[in-house]
Amino acid sequence: MISQSALDFIKEVAENNNREWFMDNKPLYEESRENMLEFTAALLTELGKTDPVIALADPKKALQRIYRDVRFSKDKSPYKDHWGIGLSSNPSKPDATGYYIHIKPQGSFVGGGYWQPTSEHIKAIRQEIDYNGAELKEIIDDKEFVKLFGDFRKQNQLKTLPKGYEADHPDISLLKLKDFIAMHDFKDAELVKPDSYKRIAGVLAKIYPLNQFLNNAIS
Repeated sequence: MISQSALDFIKEVAENNNREWFMDNKPLYEESRENMLEFTAALLTELGKTDPVIALADPKKALQRIYRDVRFSKDKSPYKDHWGIGLSSNPSKPDATGYYIHIKPQGSFVGGGYWQPTSEHIKAIRQEIDYNGAELKEIIDDKEFVKLFGDFRKQNQLKTLPKGYEADHPDISLLKLKDFIAMHDFKDAELVKPDSYKRIAGVLAKIYPLNQFLNNAIS
C-alpha cells in the first residue's frame, strides 16, 4: 500500500518547494520513495497478470524522478508536487501506449491509452478505426469500462473533419479524437488501504484491451 507518510511528504513538498527545505527533510524523502518503490513493485506484479509486458518492468525506472526539469519552464520550482509512475505497454515504442499513476493528495488518478499520438500513429489508428471500429466500440462501450472511465468519446477532438473522412462516417466521433486515453480518479483513503495496488491494477487491467487495439494499429 501507499503509506500515509508518503502522501503527507508530497503534500509538504508542494507547500515548501525549495531546496533548503528538501535537504533538511531528505530522510523523509528517502523513506517515502522506498515506500513508493515497494508499491510500484507490487503493482507491476499484479498488473503483469493481465499485461505480461508490465511484469518485466523495473520499479526504479517506472517510478519517475521527483526532480523537475526547469530548463524550459517559467516555473522554477525544483520538485514535483506528486509521485508519478509511468509504464509502457510496448517496449519497442516506449512513448506510445501505456499506463500512468499520479499520486497527489486529493488529486490522484490512474489512466492509460495513448496521449498525443504522433501524426504517423494517429493516421494508423484512424485507419484501424475505419477498418475495425466495431472492436474499439466493444471495448469502450463495455459497461464496466464506461463505469470506470466515462464516455471515451468525450475527450480532446478535432474541430474539423480528419483528412480523408466524411461527416457521415458511422465512427466519425472516434475518428475525430486527438487522444485515446482513459482515466479514473482515486481518493486518498483508497490509496492507503493494504490492497490498493490490487485495486489500481484492476482498474488499469480494464485499459489493457484498449492498449492492445492501439498497439495493433501502430505496429
